[in-house]
Amino acid sequence: MSNVYLIRHCQAEGQEAEAALTDEGTKQAEALARFFNGIEVKRIISSPFKRAIESIKPLAERKELDIHINQNLSERVLSTENLPDWLDKLEQSFINMELVFEGGESAKEAEGRIAEVVEAASEKEGITLIVTHGGIMSHFLSKYDAGFGFGEWQRLSNPDVYVFDRNKKNVERVWRE
Repeated sequence: MSNVYLIRHCQAEGQEAEAALTDEGTKQAEALARFFNGIEVKRIISSPFKRAIESIKPLAERKELDIHINQNLSERVLSTENLPDWLDKLEQSFINMELVFEGGESAKEAEGRIAEVVEAASEKEGITLIVTHGGIMSHFLSKYDAGFGFGEWQRLSNPDVYVFDRNKKNVERVWRE
């Protein structure tokens, strides 16, 4: 078994699946590649969203690794309806992880999707990088850090990096901006 790094994507132009990185996001992707330069990465698994793939592409190219796409790493859909008070609704979903809004999924369901990928990766030899989104990553982090909630989600950076240690059953922020 090995450690798994959970990476929130770099700064993007929007929230849609095809949103590209901003100029700043492209610089952040290069900084992310430098961050992992001395780490022997064995595999990279990414959300299919363009911003996630673009965030890890410089590192994948340097290390000559394929980027494996996994739909389970897509961002959580809070609702398919336009919610003017979406931030309040999101906060509610951190308190009640079973809460579901029209056309969306619960925080518990989203956490289950990402946990499946992370736990499978942690059973493999070598280090795995998982590139995903702040919302779904936050729900996974809260599973292993009871103090991780809505406020911590708000304080995530683009990018952000946490390491999951399955043996210790904990997560730790390792990204230093």
